[in-house]
Amino acid sequence: MPLMYAEKDRPMTVCRISGPLKVRSHLADLGFSPQSLVTVKQEIAGNLIVEVKGSRLALDASMARRIMVQEAQA
Repeated sequence: MPLMYAEKDRPMTVCRISGPLKVRSHLADLGFSPQSLVTVKQEIAGNLIVEVKGSRLALDASMARRIMVQEAQA
């Protein structure tokens, strides 16, 4: 499912990132790579504050739709 629809404060694992190479590279530079953990901390008007690799980042809704996640395995 897209990160946009992930439940708040539930750790998720990144499965894949869609979009042009430039967008995928930018997201990878921010820490969004397959198998990395990401947690939605807050949602504001469709935009997200997420925690990835110990940092908090803001993502607009279009970027959050490009990041496919699944529930993290314990």
